[in-house]
Parts: sequence; structure tokens; C-alpha cells
Amino acid sequence: MTVEQAYELEGLRRAGALVSGILATMREAAVAGAVSRDLDAIGAQMMRAAGARSAPALTYDFPGATCISINAVAAHGIPDGSVLRDGDLVNIDVSAELDGYFADTGGSFVVGTASEAQQRLLDATREARDAAIAQLRAGNLINSIGRTVEGIAARRGFRVIRNLGSHGVGRSLHEAPGSIPGYYDPRDTRRLHDGMVITIEPFLATHCTQVDEGDDGWAMRCRRGYAAQFEHTVVVTHGAPIIVT
Repeated sequence: MTVEQAYELEGLRRAGALVSGILATMREAAVAGAVSRDLDAIGAQMMRAAGARSAPALTYDFPGATCISINAVAAHGIPDGSVLRDGDLVNIDVSAELDGYFADTGGSFVVGTASEAQQRLLDATREARDAAIAQLRAGNLINSIGRTVEGIAARRGFRVIRNLGSHGVGRSLHEAPGSIPGYYDPRDTRRLHDGMVITIEPFLATHCTQVDEGDDGWAMRCRRGYAAQFEHTVVVTHGAPIIVT
């Protein structure tokens, strides 16, 4: 999507505020003993109350309102009967359609107290997201996103998952400019333009650079170690980017 009118930006802001609020509420409820299916029900109810629809359910018939990924699962985890335990590394990804606008956000955290290694991964992934957003400007190459993410991952001692990344969003969950790698691809000559709506969502991992689809057809799993993700939906401008989530 390219934002051209003030009402379009306002629509994105409303959708962004909704998914951000849902993520925060689910995160607060994600304590030891909580069941992922019950956490998802919180998100589903908040969407219904706002007149919104789950974007992954609407777009891909995903079996849940949100994605809840635990430990070795990096993304697209089905919210099932899994019980959260102290020390679990969890990612919640919330995307929804509200009045024709789609917004997407996500975040990782540890149930209870994070280990030193877990905290370093969380901090590095959040840093990669925020640094990638800060350098967004209309006219810049899209591969500057991957360059920034990959540079921070290397400095912090982590790896980038190469088959998960950012994407266009706005009028649908995934749209132009398509997939945006979290690593530097010198062959990618696409450029950011004013009003472009994209996600910034680095996936950093302790050991893996690729994730494999699980037997359930959805969960994307690291063969070794674990990963983290932080995500915002952003509007590119000639000046500072606008974060709507």
C-alpha cells in the first residue's frame, strides 16, 4: 500500500493501535501456566469487539486469531493446548484487518525471568528492528534494511533467519513490494518510496539461519537453538518514518 491521503494514514493508525493493544494484553496474560489457546481467545475477542478480523485467518485460513510461537518455533505457531512454563521463549504475532486496513505487529519475551543468553537475543533483535526503522527514508534502497539487521546480528553474535522477513502491508496482509530480506542482498535494487507501508520484523537466532515447516503445516521451526522477532508496521516518508503499531 502507498499512503496518499490523510484518511488512509488514519485508517492504518486505528488498525495499528488495535493490534498493538491486543499484543500488550496478551503479553500481560502470558504467565507460567497460561495456555496458548486461551491467550489466542483474548486476541480473538478483542478483534471481534473492535469489528476487526484476524489477518492470518482471513488471508490463509490460519487455525487461530494470532500466531503464538514457543521456543524452537520461530513463527506461525498454532495457538493450541501448549502450557507456558517459566523460561519459555515466546513470540506473539498479531495482525488484523479493520475497516479495510491491515496492520501487523509482534514481539518476543521470556516467561518469568530470562536467562542472560535469552536477554541478549531479545535485546539484539529489538535493536535490529529499531535501527532498521530509524534509517528508512524514501529513495533509499530496500536492501538497506537487511544490511542494518545483518550488521547488528553479526556484532551481537547472532544469526539472521534467511527464509523469514519483512513485507509490504496495508490493504492486505502481504503485498508489494513483496518479501524484504533480513540480510543484505546486493542484487536487490528496489527502492523505498514516499507513503510505502511495510513491516520491519527481523528474526534473529542463536544457531539457525533457516527454519523448517513443521508437521502441522504452519509452525516454522529452528532445528537447533531458538529465535526472536520484534515487529512494527511503518509508513515510509522523506523524513522520519511513521510507526503505526
